Amino acid sequence: MQLKMADKDVIQLESSTKQIKKGTTILTAEPFAFVLSDQHRKERCDYCFRSIKISRCSGCQYVYYCGRNCQRKSWSIHKIECPNIKKIHPRVLPDAAKMMSRIIIKLSQGGADECGYYTPSKYRKFYDMMSHTNNIKNDNKKMEHFTSLSMILIKYLPKDILPDIKELLGIFGRMSVNSFNILDTDMTSLGVGIYLGPSIIDHSCKPNAHAVFEGTKIIIRTLDDLPSLDWSKIRITYIDLLRDTKTRRDELQRAYYFFCDCERCSSPETIEISAACPNKKCTYPCIPADTKNCAKCGEKYPDNYQEKFNQVTELSLYHLEKMAHTAYLDASRMCLEKQDGILHPYNLLSIRMLEMALVAAMNLELWQEAQIYAEKLTPRYLFYFGDNHPMSGQVHYVQAKLLSFQRRNKEAFEYITKAEKMIKMAFGDCHYKMRNEVRPLLEQLLAEHHMMNY
Repeated sequence: MQLKMADKDVIQLESSTKQIKKGTTILTAEPFAFVLSDQHRKERCDYCFRSIKISRCSGCQYVYYCGRNCQRKSWSIHKIECPNIKKIHPRVLPDAAKMMSRIIIKLSQGGADECGYYTPSKYRKFYDMMSHTNNIKNDNKKMEHFTSLSMILIKYLPKDILPDIKELLGIFGRMSVNSFNILDTDMTSLGVGIYLGPSIIDHSCKPNAHAVFEGTKIIIRTLDDLPSLDWSKIRITYIDLLRDTKTRRDELQRAYYFFCDCERCSSPETIEISAACPNKKCTYPCIPADTKNCAKCGEKYPDNYQEKFNQVTELSLYHLEKMAHTAYLDASRMCLEKQDGILHPYNLLSIRMLEMALVAAMNLELWQEAQIYAEKLTPRYLFYFGDNHPMSGQVHYVQAKLLSFQRRNKEAFEYITKAEKMIKMAFGDCHYKMRNEVRPLLEQLLAEHHMMNY
């Protein structure tokens, strides 16, 4: 086996018994199969996912590429897709069907023998991954989805490469359970991919590693100091961690068919689902259903406090569900106003609503209002994610940008300095985000800082 430089780094780590420091890359991998989400089709290259000048494939007139190099690299798969995209036009292939078709095409070309190494000697192949077919057969929603995709694929793919129904279900199961969301530098999903080696990594709601991406390449980096590289103890998260225990467990059971008993899920919840103390000077997280007074300051809850808390919680959940795909500023403002003084500031629903408000305000270019939301999010992200996580670095970077838009350059410089340290730890010193986003803003603010003091 020929090893890339990244693989050599992994070998060095694996053979070492020394402690691995947080912020260390322990694995990189290219995808076995991947798909750019249809919503980004006209703005990003279908192969490298870069947001640059792109041109349509002259054959199908549907897929876009940034140049001949990416078109050439994608041709082994796209040469099968191209005529079939034209065949089903004007119908559009859903992302899940496109992903499944690419896996089938890859397997028909010998992809079942492809190895994804996670150590110099250990690897995974596609059929080594869990399929959970028995669970899926007992899952009505999943079976409905599978049946729908199967009907599409029968019309879309050439008959000579289309597997039988049993094989098709196994492919569907492996795709469903093992896919990674491919994220951009803002930690927003661009598409999905199957990664053979990284599929070995288990989940925890209190992970010690995380995944970032450069294009479609996945990079696994440590969040904590580790005594050694033991893959049986490496954990990433499969889901959004800003959810309460019941919601996380339900999502993991529904999507991955396991009951999570990690350290976080097994610990009692307090601040994540708590109310604010009626005493404005007290920051203690309260649970009105359990007691009649704040356990710290002794403040008595108003008679209808539990009812108000339940109403605000239900209202917040309702609007968060409605804003699952689009953030609305008026709804976010209204919910934040209702939450004030009722939900604890570190209640997860409060944090998620602040996220919605931030996104909506930025979309409307309301920089000052957006900066207020980002400022409130910053300590809460640090509380839940720590200072080594991409989300903590990202919120500091956003703060710096928003302050620079308001010409508050001194404050912006303070935030970009903090962001540089965090993002370097989370993404790596040579990552695109450092080269093309963080350092240019840092240099710009540094230059303006010197001019002001000249």
